[in-house]
Amino acid sequence: MSEFTNVSVAKEANVYFDGQVISRTVIFGDGSKKTLGVMLPGEYEFGTEVQELMEISSGTLEVLLPGATDWICITGGMSFEVPAKATFGVKVSVITNYCCSYLS
Repeated sequence: MSEFTNVSVAKEANVYFDGQVISRTVIFGDGSKKTLGVMLPGEYEFGTEVQELMEISSGTLEVLLPGATDWICITGGMSFEVPAKATFGVKVSVITNYCCSYLS
């Protein structure tokens, strides 16, 4: 899906890592939320409250999932899931666009 219809978007951006990662919250009619964002090249560690699905629409990153020892290369068109109450690392090599869906 390349676009969402009939949604609300929060005016304030979510800004992380001194502006290296920025997203906007999209709110659907049923109350569910997603964030659409951009990550600039760098290394980041994120934490989750609920299970998340990260869909990468463009760019390239490596992800270190909770409990894993090997980094996985993710490119545009791919996705990965992260469990609730977990941390995961990403190494972004080029500007990367993503959509994060909150599953729980």
